[in-house]
Amino acid sequence: MDSETHRNKCAACYRQYNKVEHLIEHMRVSYHSVHEPKCGVCQKQCRSYESLREHLIGPLPKVECARVFSIRGCNLCLKIFDSSSAVRSHRATCQFSGTMTGLISRMSRMNIQAGSCIDNGQMSGSRVVALVCKMVGGGSDGSLDLCARVCLVGEDENIIYHAYIKPQVPVTNYRYESTGIRPEHLRDAVPLKQVQRRIQDILCNGEPIWKIRSKGSKARILTGHGIDHDLKCLGVEYPSFLIRDIANYPPLMKTSKLSNSLKYLTQAYLGYDIQNGMQDPYEDCVAALRLYMRMRHPGHPRDYACGCGDGPMRNNYPAWRQRELERMTAEALLDLSESDYYCWCLDAYN
Repeated sequence: MDSETHRNKCAACYRQYNKVEHLIEHMRVSYHSVHEPKCGVCQKQCRSYESLREHLIGPLPKVECARVFSIRGCNLCLKIFDSSSAVRSHRATCQFSGTMTGLISRMSRMNIQAGSCIDNGQMSGSRVVALVCKMVGGGSDGSLDLCARVCLVGEDENIIYHAYIKPQVPVTNYRYESTGIRPEHLRDAVPLKQVQRRIQDILCNGEPIWKIRSKGSKARILTGHGIDHDLKCLGVEYPSFLIRDIANYPPLMKTSKLSNSLKYLTQAYLGYDIQNGMQDPYEDCVAALRLYMRMRHPGHPRDYACGCGDGPMRNNYPAWRQRELERMTAEALLDLSESDYYCWCLDAYN
């Protein structure tokens, strides 16, 4: 019985089943792939980095994995290294600084604080753009989100565009404690339609919106945290296949499949704090950009077939193959499995 149960052990997450048909059903719904985070000690695959973090340093970690990780593991990228000295050397490059450097960045932030509109042109070399909006409140109770400030940052972490936006309805709550926005910032702010056109031009990279509906265009990848909400408040449309939302990326979500805050993700995976008091949109943009870049280069094997996100449509475990599947080993079943989300590591090759 024990040997049969071991045979029915998932080769990815190591769950064990009494019957092979139960293992096959598990593979149908789990969508394991090489793109999942993996423990560097026992090689167990986890659905998210939060799940891997719990496996290594959570309240009830795997004892041997936790022991090895405490000596040779990086708390940020969760990788295991050959020695403790190798970990120390790695951390110097793995941990980011919360201090943004660069002359343009410093000058841009000074201008932001002064309330100026900044526009550094098309930035044709930047393939990825991070966008963050700050909202003030409208409506009788101030709960209606009105976009009052927008910031776009390129891959070099310099500002492409920043502006205060004139709300189209009266502001009833400036939410000053978190936004830092005062009435004088919006008195001579840029009209929303002008901001919409400029953002569309930057994202589309000079191409008309109808042309970027298909892959292969020059349009830019857009990243941020809660991008759909920001675009909705801005009134800007953008194709979903070009959006990389930090809040909804499965490897960065909680084990309960809920979103983590940008503040938590920055502290956990970049190693510094943001949003202490008033929220700086430039700081948030840089954090989102860095998180995207970290997820873009996770060290996965290059495998287009199982990371393209169409696993649920392919269903490599159909009922008509049941007898064939029951004769396969757990490793062979894993080879058939595909991811149900688009892995950002594929962006590095496209």
